[in-house]
Amino acid sequence: MSTAHETRATAAHTPYEEEFVHMMDDVDALIDSLTNPLHRKILINYRRHALLEVSGRYEELLAPNMTVAEPHYRIFEGGQGVILDGMDAVRNFYHSLADMDMLVMWTGKQKMAVNDWGFAGEAEFNQFVPGSLLGDNVFQFADQAAATESHYDAESYYLVRRTLAFVWPYNEKGKMIGENVYEDVHSKVVTKVRDENVITAPRAAELLAPLIEKYGVPE
Repeated sequence: MSTAHETRATAAHTPYEEEFVHMMDDVDALIDSLTNPLHRKILINYRRHALLEVSGRYEELLAPNMTVAEPHYRIFEGGQGVILDGMDAVRNFYHSLADMDMLVMWTGKQKMAVNDWGFAGEAEFNQFVPGSLLGDNVFQFADQAAATESHYDAESYYLVRRTLAFVWPYNEKGKMIGENVYEDVHSKVVTKVRDENVITAPRAAELLAPLIEKYGVPE
């Protein structure tokens, strides 16, 4: 249910922004349909995690009330994997994405199932990526991107759309243990976008700020 912290949504100015501010509609509907307290807590955690991440507020999602002390991430795309073991590795990953201006991402339609161990699902996934950093894979660090020969315009931004399957384990207290993410490589579409249609990091934070506190911090 809504909390006193919820404020009026910021108006979307482009079709991408319209998608962006509605990224959690499917999750909200599922949360509101659940009666199991742990299952609700898990999905409220996921929802808050995702919105904080895209807002650049990743330190908040890594706090002890959201995430276990030593999380483990496994992200696979294009037949390659990024394995992040422990809090330092996960924090550095988010820091690298923020430095490369690659935290503006959002889900489209989401289908998921939740249980005591966590949740699994599939989602349309969208991300703005600078052409200078866009290679075969998206989730790569700056040194990897620099070493990759790219045929994209380095001065432009691109929208990468693809389908991801994901499995996120949680502990018995509803705290996130980690992320397992798998790309459907055949679903990926890359489109150059005009500069005025790119959602910047400050704009993303502005758009999502009214949405984050809808359910509060899962307790």
